[in-house]
Amino acid sequence: MSLFQHNECNTASFQPSIRLCYNHPLLRNHSESAGFMNPHPLRYLSAYSSDVQHQANQLLNSNQLGSLLKQRHPQAHQLSSGLLYDYAQDLKNRYMRSSPPISKVIYDDKIHVVEHALGLHTFVSRVQGGKLKAKNEIRISTLFRNTPEAFLRMIIVHELSHLKEKAHNKAFYKLCQHMEPDYFQLELDVRLYLCHRDLYGDLW
Repeated sequence: MSLFQHNECNTASFQPSIRLCYNHPLLRNHSESAGFMNPHPLRYLSAYSSDVQHQANQLLNSNQLGSLLKQRHPQAHQLSSGLLYDYAQDLKNRYMRSSPPISKVIYDDKIHVVEHALGLHTFVSRVQGGKLKAKNEIRISTLFRNTPEAFLRMIIVHELSHLKEKAHNKAFYKLCQHMEPDYFQLELDVRLYLCHRDLYGDLW
């Protein structure tokens, strides 16, 4: 078992404050005495267990995390800005047809992945022709323009779920898993990649 293998989430004991609800035993083949290359905490993994953070640090220190991520996700997607809306709309039509419409899905270079998680769902009200019109927009950090399609899908699933569930509660994560059964593992993979990127740069 490793960071890249997970057990199913026990929704009966779901805790909204904990983003990871499955267990990851430590990899046994990495040195327990390895020092920390990263001078600051693993900020993208702050809600995860100490065991997960320790294992991630070991893989980062030995520069093996990137190769493990590329084994699991070999290629980057080819979704340009012009195709992003259609991709999100297709997911919405398959799983959330009756939810409020989305008017825009774009890459946004102003999104800071720590402050705004991985993406951003905004509810915008505008006056058009004397009438107040509300629009739902999804903005995704531009750093995900060159990442695996599974990463992008997980982020869009997260933001689409906010159309129905505003809070990160049990119902929210149940909806995420309905649209993407591997949601929790993919979120962990994304956050591991961000840790790798801080030290070693882009993978794809």
